[in-house]
Amino acid sequence: MALALTRDEVAEFLDEVFPQVRGDFRIDALSETHVTMRLLAHDRHLRPGGTVSGPAMFSLADVAAYVIVLGRIGRKALAVTTNCSIDFMRKPVSGVDLIAEGRILKLGRQLAVVDVLLHSEGSEAAVARASLTYAIPPDR
Repeated sequence: MALALTRDEVAEFLDEVFPQVRGDFRIDALSETHVTMRLLAHDRHLRPGGTVSGPAMFSLADVAAYVIVLGRIGRKALAVTTNCSIDFMRKPVSGVDLIAEGRILKLGRQLAVVDVLLHSEGSEAAVARASLTYAIPPDR
């Protein structure tokens, strides 16, 4: 199945429906099956000790899943996370962006399942892994 929205169209839509996260994330690549995104790490994303916090890592994984799902289904702002399981594996590298590599495992009429690996920019070692399920709103 081809993309319903391009990388730029998804980015524009994300700015429209979630202006509160504008400037936090960037979509580096988007295809029918994969997304590469980054958290543009700022001080507000850090925890004591200077590394990216767990909630910021969760946000990146969730937004990456949202982006790949929207890329496939189009402008459906009410696609929502129904489940997320995240494993935090190691401390992110301080002072660099966090990268999400997401892949869509299944896209049905009502649900999408996405797997996301997070790593610090410049490092291949995974800092977290998330499995997310999204509910897709029905066409009306």
